[in-house]
Amino acid sequence: MYERWYATELKRSLARPFVHLIFGARQTGKTTLLNHVLPSETVRVDFSDPMERSRHLADPGLFLKRCRGMPSNREGQFVFVDEVQAVPSVFDAVQHLYDNDKRRWRFVLCGSSARKLRKTGANLLPGRSFVHRLYPLTMAEHPPAPERISYAVSPLPLSWPPGGEALNLFPPADLETRLAYGSLPGIVASEENDRSRLLNAFAMVHLEEEIRRESLVKDWGAFLRFLELAAAESGHILNYAGIAQETGLSQPTIKAYYQLLEDMFIGFQVTAYSGSKRKNLLSSSKFLFFDPGVRHAAAGLNPSREIVKVNPGLFFEQWVGVELWKRLQYLQEGRLHYLRTRDGMEIDFIVEHRGRLAPIEVKWSERPALQDARHLLSFLQEHPKQASHGFIVCRCSRPEQIHEKITALPWFCL
Repeated sequence: MYERWYATELKRSLARPFVHLIFGARQTGKTTLLNHVLPSETVRVDFSDPMERSRHLADPGLFLKRCRGMPSNREGQFVFVDEVQAVPSVFDAVQHLYDNDKRRWRFVLCGSSARKLRKTGANLLPGRSFVHRLYPLTMAEHPPAPERISYAVSPLPLSWPPGGEALNLFPPADLETRLAYGSLPGIVASEENDRSRLLNAFAMVHLEEEIRRESLVKDWGAFLRFLELAAAESGHILNYAGIAQETGLSQPTIKAYYQLLEDMFIGFQVTAYSGSKRKNLLSSSKFLFFDPGVRHAAAGLNPSREIVKVNPGLFFEQWVGVELWKRLQYLQEGRLHYLRTRDGMEIDFIVEHRGRLAPIEVKWSERPALQDARHLLSFLQEHPKQASHGFIVCRCSRPEQIHEKITALPWFCL
């Protein structure tokens, strides 16, 4: 069992007498982690099993009867329900059981899509639940090669939490491997020769067949065209009109499809920074797929190191954005922005965390220059109270102080 950064917080939370909701995209390791941290006597209900799912859909009271049939003299009996979104009525049953006896059961509900829950108006147990989210591997779990330089300062560090163990980490990887195959746990732990096939299967089975099974899309062919275009445009500013024209769909439908990807935890938006005094800011968001390897497969490409060579700068920028986003989600505070103006000023990412701003440029270069920092310096001058230092994340071999307020940071020190 490889160590996960979130395991310590999850163990701590599971000791509390509440319902626990764990969300995240498929293959992020939710079930594996829960099976590792939950006690062996946990009762497991797996709705990814068609037979199990059918029985509960045919008999909405079955879950209540099974729970009431458990020993009544055992306090804190864990009940783990996997792919809970497949049978939304379970949420009402859990509320009924929890409200009648808050200590007899400890419910852990795991899901990979919020779409069906929102569509059916499922009861997400407000006031009774803790919500957890699991993401693809961060650099803390999947160390870089070469090793991080100890004195390097990150714009958003993610240290192992107190009590956490960083003993059995996932295999280290270089930058090209990360850009080609991403950081889903199962992909990282597999042989490199198998990774492309596994990622293509993920795109086919999860992004296509699961959406079809849940009847979330009416025009399947148009949706597949949208999915390929959305993946290809990952990292760019959202262009609903352009994709609508390419697919023959309406802009409201395109917006709904992007929301579907967010509901399935396949992508996220990076909002435009609005705190600048400049009047000509662009306000549309960027959309990023949650994992580079999945992005390649969904775009109809065969994930490989050769793919990286096509546009390494763009893929590198997306990888940095995804890494920063995952850290912010785990820290549960802060936001990720970008900045672009119509007159050409652009900053790839702005990390907003604990009242401070850290502007970040991403360059594929091994030799960053002061010229690369001109927009960072402008931003620092405009926000002297919130932003004191900027970063160029690049492929240099050591941290370099290219200006008193700008550090060029090797990617493996991020």
